Amino acid sequence: MRPVFINVGERTNVTGSAKFRKLVVEGDYTAALDVARQQVEAGAQVIDVNMDEGLLDGVVAMRTFLNLIAAEPDISRVPIMIDSSKWEVIEAGLKCVQGKPIVNSISLKEGEAAFREHAVKCLRYGAAVVVMAFDEAGQADTKDRKIEICTRAYRLLVDDIGFPPEDIIFDPNIFAVATGIEDHDNYAVDFIEAVRVIKQTLPHARVSGG
Repeated sequence: MRPVFINVGERTNVTGSAKFRKLVVEGDYTAALDVARQQVEAGAQVIDVNMDEGLLDGVVAMRTFLNLIAAEPDISRVPIMIDSSKWEVIEAGLKCVQGKPIVNSISLKEGEAAFREHAVKCLRYGAAVVVMAFDEAGQADTKDRKIEICTRAYRLLVDDIGFPPEDIIFDPNIFAVATGIEDHDNYAVDFIEAVRVIKQTLPHARVSGG
């Protein structure tokens, strides 16, 4: 039976781990690999790798780290999530990863042309994709906007490009809750309700939250 919840290890992310960032900036990839190994040993089912740091050449750092991971069976036995806001870094990672990676992420932020281009390349590399609920007008912050953007992206991916729907992972944006700001009161409910509709109307697509 497939697990209904997948745990993603985020400690190999320079934007989220000061320890990992320091190791990579200093070129200590041996110790950086230990961070990845510890995540797998602790139960991570996917490893998220992000090298978006101003002091790094993201392409070189991503390529170097993923090539090293490929030589470590105890780490590379789990899928790699290639995480970057820069497409050139993502593509550098796609060229290195063995097996089926997950791209984090693509979106409609820059319009349909860029979205199609990136999606087609992900398909050619055999990667699954995280699709952000983000379009030309910005991030989706209501239930209706989340559903609208995810539905539009799904139709482009599945109907136009031929992307396998089971390889689509929507991120409908979890915003801060319990902030005391009235405009934020419905954020949690909007996320939950949007996920319900996505699961009901966009067959086989998955959802990420966090």
